Amino acid sequence: MKQSVFLSSVIVITAVVAVCIYWFVLGNPSNFRNGETRTLANNLLGTVYTGGIVVPILITLTLMDLTLVFERLFSLRKANGRASITSFLKGVQGNLMAGKIDEAIKACDAQRGSAANIIRTGLERYKLVMTEKKLDAEKKLAETQRAIEEATSLETPLLERNLVALSTIASIATMFGLLGTVVGMIRAFTALAAVGGTPDAIQLSIGISEALINTALGLLAAIIGIVAYNYFVTKVDNFTYMIDEASYNVVQILHARTNE
Repeated sequence: MKQSVFLSSVIVITAVVAVCIYWFVLGNPSNFRNGETRTLANNLLGTVYTGGIVVPILITLTLMDLTLVFERLFSLRKANGRASITSFLKGVQGNLMAGKIDEAIKACDAQRGSAANIIRTGLERYKLVMTEKKLDAEKKLAETQRAIEEATSLETPLLERNLVALSTIASIATMFGLLGTVVGMIRAFTALAAVGGTPDAIQLSIGISEALINTALGLLAAIIGIVAYNYFVTKVDNFTYMIDEASYNVVQILHARTNE
């Protein structure tokens, strides 16, 4: 629910901002030689404005890309926790090997983040099952492992959140760019087929500019989305691998201590 509300909010806000940029910044009369008519651009901003109605859509997609990139950077940084995750894991393993379960849990509380949440869940379950006299050592460790796996399954979607949105934006941005290109070429060929046999040079240049501008903006949004998606997928894969390794080491240490 929160995820859908966040994405809906991003779409609405970026769309409003994109329309404002298109109309008030790019479409400022000072960017055109003929003022309010807004056809003869005298700078790059005015040229982008002549790209037509598809331009604010492409600006919206680009702003969404940037918004989701910053959201993912913040979320993954938060998932790492307060201190270096490598130092945290070494500290937890040292406490466990010394039999200091409570100290390890306190370290998880201080660290926070996804890895700390998963390990803390496993350690709390381990403390709980150790009080069960009816369970043998293997069942106690199995319960601990199951708690870690459940916590991992809850944390992983949080790490992968919005990656599908980035991938989708990268795909549809090229489609909208192509749509704007086709519309621009239609305008250009219409100008070439003007009544009387004389091409309308102004409309021809506007049509060609519209086609190229939409192509460029579509590629820009797609490039940002693809690069960001691949970067974050790699980061999440590395992070989940580190969590799996840490969880495995924790279980092995607990197994060794249980069988002492």
